[in-house]
Amino acid sequence: MTNREREILNIVRENPLISQDEIAKRLGITRSSVAVHITNLMKKGLILGKGYVLPQNEDYVYVIGAANVDMLGYPKSKLKLKDSNPGNLKISFGGVGRNIAENLARMGVKTKLLTLLGEDIYGRKIYDHAKKIGMDVSSVYFIEEKQTSTYISIQDEKGDMALALSCMDIYDEFKVDYIKENKGLIKNSKCIVVDTNLPEDVLKYISEEFEVPIFLDTVSTTKALKVKDFIGNFYCIKPNKYEAEALTGIKINDEKDLKICSDYFLQRGVKRIFISLGEDGVFYSDGRIYNLLKAPKIEAVNSNGAGDAFIAGLVFGFINGYDIDLSAKLAMAASIIALKSEDTINPNIDIDSIQSTIKEMGL
Repeated sequence: MTNREREILNIVRENPLISQDEIAKRLGITRSSVAVHITNLMKKGLILGKGYVLPQNEDYVYVIGAANVDMLGYPKSKLKLKDSNPGNLKISFGGVGRNIAENLARMGVKTKLLTLLGEDIYGRKIYDHAKKIGMDVSSVYFIEEKQTSTYISIQDEKGDMALALSCMDIYDEFKVDYIKENKGLIKNSKCIVVDTNLPEDVLKYISEEFEVPIFLDTVSTTKALKVKDFIGNFYCIKPNKYEAEALTGIKINDEKDLKICSDYFLQRGVKRIFISLGEDGVFYSDGRIYNLLKAPKIEAVNSNGAGDAFIAGLVFGFINGYDIDLSAKLAMAASIIALKSEDTINPNIDIDSIQSTIKEMGL
């Protein structure tokens, strides 16, 4: 879809009865140009006919966040820093927002993705892959003269990240205008998912503009601080222990501190809080229930992507009306499935495998 077609489609979504003359006036183009774009949108199935009838949509999740090329290195023996290590290299598609979107798509959730890609081979591969697995990528923007975001990670012999380097300059180009152009689609979603790779002003605008429940992935301690002053605008957040400490100023040493930390977020407006504790599990609360869900012992193959799968599990639980306990179990099972794969996204993740993991692990 061209940028002009996207503009027209968003106008039509806001007002399906708008005339071509009105669209032309609003965009500052000729009526004949509008007619051509409308015809192209009809050919693509995005408009069904007279009166600008739009295809009927089922409930969907709208994900706004980063898409990367992930380059992962695995040593064949104990990792030695400042040395050349024999190992294996793997290239896959990643990025927090994109990862969450792919997990949701593989779980059978209708998912729309808004991200930025470079006009390069990796950007096109990410786009084509997303379409292939059933994601709606009509909101994706290609940015000229910018490189697709790239992430390089070196794992240790246990499968944990030892070192990583990211080049995400393209997200400096992410503007509030991209959100405004897709406002109709976003406000009609079942829920929104965002990550803190987005600029602070974009995150603030999204959190204040939409009444749709918003799930937030805090990504890292530094990036999480972008939302510190308006954290209460989000429906559900999943910081790890260190991100939670940075956002609250509360040092977490035991379960009592976890409860105090959770209350900090709940009192500011967050409805569901999940604090990831790594191998120790996850502490979660909705103000009524406070619980620590222990993580079963497993042999991790790759820790990248586990948190993204966890968020996808939380979203799946929400859109299906699950309570917080079942949502936590489902999310943990999804993260376990991710940990067992060399790929950032386990291609075998689906609701059946999640349910089997819940039973197998005794969650």
